[in-house]
Amino acid sequence: MVIHHAWPLVTAQQMRALDRHTIETLQVAGEVLMESAGRAVVERVAAAVNALSASTSTATPNVQVVCGAGNNGGDGFVIARHLHQIGIRVVAVLVGTSGSLPADAEANYRRMLAVGVSVLLAEEAKDEEWGSATIVVDALFGTGLSRVLEGEAQQAVERINRASDAGAKVIAVDVPSGIDTDTGQVLGTAVRASETVTIGLPKVGLALEPGREHAGKVFVARIGIEDHAPGVMPSAEVWTPAVVRKSLPVRPKHGHKGGFGHVLVVAGAPGMTGAAHLASLGAARMGAGLVTVACPAGVSAILEIKTTEAMTVPIPDTEENCLAASSAAMLIGLAHERDVVVMGPGIGKLEETAGLMRELGKLIERPLVLDADGLNAFSTQPGLTKILAAREAPTVLTPHPGEAARLLGVSSSDINRDRIGAARKLCEATGSVVLLKGACSVIAAPDGRIAINPNGGPNLSSGGTGDVLAGMVGALLGQGLDAWNAATLAAWIHGATADSLSQQTGPSGMLASELADALPACCEEIRRGSDPDQPEAPQREREFSFLLPFPGA
Repeated sequence: MVIHHAWPLVTAQQMRALDRHTIETLQVAGEVLMESAGRAVVERVAAAVNALSASTSTATPNVQVVCGAGNNGGDGFVIARHLHQIGIRVVAVLVGTSGSLPADAEANYRRMLAVGVSVLLAEEAKDEEWGSATIVVDALFGTGLSRVLEGEAQQAVERINRASDAGAKVIAVDVPSGIDTDTGQVLGTAVRASETVTIGLPKVGLALEPGREHAGKVFVARIGIEDHAPGVMPSAEVWTPAVVRKSLPVRPKHGHKGGFGHVLVVAGAPGMTGAAHLASLGAARMGAGLVTVACPAGVSAILEIKTTEAMTVPIPDTEENCLAASSAAMLIGLAHERDVVVMGPGIGKLEETAGLMRELGKLIERPLVLDADGLNAFSTQPGLTKILAAREAPTVLTPHPGEAARLLGVSSSDINRDRIGAARKLCEATGSVVLLKGACSVIAAPDGRIAINPNGGPNLSSGGTGDVLAGMVGALLGQGLDAWNAATLAAWIHGATADSLSQQTGPSGMLASELADALPACCEEIRRGSDPDQPEAPQREREFSFLLPFPGA
C-alpha cells in the first residue's frame, strides 16, 4: 500500500470543526475518539519502554503522564490507564484541578483512578519526583492553547524540559504544549519533545519552525476523525516521497535536448558572477535541455570560463559593468526564443539595472522566475508589485524573508512570525506563485494552495544555494510543469539533496555547487522509490510517519 497523497495540514479551528462534524453529524462519541487517541499514544510509549528495556540500562523504565485540565488531559488519563493495565510503571501528574474537567475527560479520569493509577498534583510535586521518570508524556494542552503560558502551566513545561535535559524521552500528545498550532511559534515556553503523536491530521505548526524542532519526529494517529466537513479546507499540505516521484518529469528514451526546455538566465555583475553560474548549474542539473546565461558584457569572459555547459550572451552594460537599460530589446528577443526566464541572481542594486528588471517584468511573455536583486527591483517604491500582478505568463518569486519583507513593507521578523500569512499576502499582491525560502520553505499559489517543505537543514545556510534553487524552478517550468508544481517540487528536491549531503558533510561546509551536482543522484533515488507492494516508509527524520494509513491510499 503506497501513499500517493500529500499530507493535509490543518489549523486548530479546522481540527475542532472536524471533531465536531465527526461527533455531531457522524454520531461517533467523543469518548470513543478520546479512547482511540490515548491508545495510539500508548503504542509509541510502549515502543519506547521496550527499547529502553532492551538497552544496557538496568533501571526499570517508568512513565510520567503530565495531564492538563482539558481534553488533551483526558487523552493523558486514557494513556495512563492503559499503561498501568499492561504492567508499565506509570504516574499521572495533574496540572489544574479535576473539578473543572470536560465531561469526556472527567469520565476517563474516574476510569483511571478505578484501575489504581497513582495521581500526583503538580502543585504538590517535588522537583525530584518530576526528574525520576525515564519517559514523560506531555498531555497538557495540545491544539487548544492560544495564549502565552504562565504560572503552574509554565512551571510544568519547564519541569518537563528539565526531565528531558536529564535524559528522559518526551512524547507529546497532538502538539507540544506551548507551541502555537497554526504558526509553530513558541508561546512563552514550550515542551521539547522527542516525538509527537498528532491526532487525526497533522497540524500546521508541526511543519513550521520552531514548532517542527520542538515536535521531534511526528507520527499521525488516524483514529476515525473525519477528514472532510462542510466549509473545512486544509490550510496547507506536505508532499510525500510518492507525490514527488509522481511529479518528476518523464524523460523518454527518444527525447533530445530541444525537448526539455531552454532556460535563459539573466544574471551577473562584477563580484557576483558566481550567482549566474550557480543558477545555470541548478537549471542544467535539474534537467533543462539547454541553458543560456545573458550577462553584462564586462563579465562575460569570466562566465565563459565558469559555465562550461551553458551558453553565454554578452549584454550591453553600464560603466559599472551591470546590465544597462538599453539592453531591454535584446533581452526580450532572447527570452522570446527560449522557453523560460530566470532573472535576478547577482545583478546588483544599481537603479538603472533595477529599472530594466521592471521593464522586463512587463514585457517578457515567457514563464518567469524572479530571484534575489530581481525581486528587490520591485520593492523600491510602493505599488511596483502591480507590474508583476499584470503579467499573463506564469511567474514564480523566490524571496528569502528579507526580500519578502521589502516587497511587503514589513520587517523580516514579521515575515517569520507568520510565514504562511506572509506568503499568501505576497501571492495576492503579485498574482504569482511564491516560494518563501528559509527553514520550512512555504509555497503559495494564487488559487489559495499552500505547501510547506518538510526537508532541508542548516547546511543550506550557505551563499549560492538560493541561486541553485531558482535555476531548478526554471528547469522544471521548461520541462512543462506549471508554476505551483515546479516551485513545490524544486523546493522538495533541493531540501532532500541537502539532507543527503549532510550525512557526509554535517550541518555546515556544503558548497552550493556540490548541492547542484548532487541533484541528479537524488532524483534517481526518488524515481526508484520503495517497493510498490510495501507501505511508504519515512525516508527522513522530518517527514511525517503514520500509525495508520492515510485515507485513500
